[in-house]
Amino acid sequence: MVLADDNFATIVAAVAEGRSIYNNMKAFIRYMISSNIGEVASIFFTAALGMPEGMVPVQLLWVNLVTDGPPATALGFNPPDLDIMKKPPRRADDGLINGWVFFRYMVIGIYVGVATVGVFAVWFTQDSFLGIDLSEDGHQTVTFGQLRSWDQCANWEGFKVGPFTAGADTFYFDGKTANTYFDGKTLGACDYFAKGKVKASTLSLSVLVAIEMFNALNALSEDNSLVQMPPWVNPYLLWAMAVSFGLHFLILYVPTLANIFSIVPLSFNEWALVIAFSAPVMLLDELLKLVGRTFHM
Repeated sequence: MVLADDNFATIVAAVAEGRSIYNNMKAFIRYMISSNIGEVASIFFTAALGMPEGMVPVQLLWVNLVTDGPPATALGFNPPDLDIMKKPPRRADDGLINGWVFFRYMVIGIYVGVATVGVFAVWFTQDSFLGIDLSEDGHQTVTFGQLRSWDQCANWEGFKVGPFTAGADTFYFDGKTANTYFDGKTLGACDYFAKGKVKASTLSLSVLVAIEMFNALNALSEDNSLVQMPPWVNPYLLWAMAVSFGLHFLILYVPTLANIFSIVPLSFNEWALVIAFSAPVMLLDELLKLVGRTFHM
């Protein structure tokens, strides 16, 4: 360490700055790894349960390259933790990731996977969830067992989805027949799972985007609660989240882009469902932070 002045308080400021830079690097890594674990978990749970794929590759690519980027960059501007100079010096051989940190990665990542798959299954199997009406688009619900064995639909006796037009095996989304979204082709009942999942897929993608925005708030501090360090301590992060949400709204509500990404606009109730599945990630991480502070993990 080289002092540029004769004030020994500079040493304290330099140590604090070094610790802050190290913490911000860990925040970036924590955010990116837990988010990516969530995406892998989502794909794994979908395959393990035998459900239709929740998101297509172009949607996952959009999340990784566009909506994740601004918040991850903004985490480099996090202010120092409130107790940054109260912690003992870390050992020279300390790694960026220890057992407790890795456990936190896994817990948050698994929840991300569960939430993205869960909202997909709920849309297919429920007319309402936590008091949120999901029947407004007119889609027909199926059982979870039918959803898991969707690829055997052709062998089901008398299986239909509705509402139906007169004598035709077509079904409705947003009050319109299915061919509104599928190149003018009439879909059969079994296509309800293979191609008619556009709304469920949109919900999964929106939950993934929203949950990663909330997870970026978790990364403001490794141990301090959001009550102690509220989101506005890093205004760059709030602006970055606004940019990411803005980009997501753009592909949702501009028809040409929505067709490219195989998604459809969401209603107010459907956004309420997205928040219901994504916001709990903050409560989960607050609990993990509390355990870490209590037992000095």
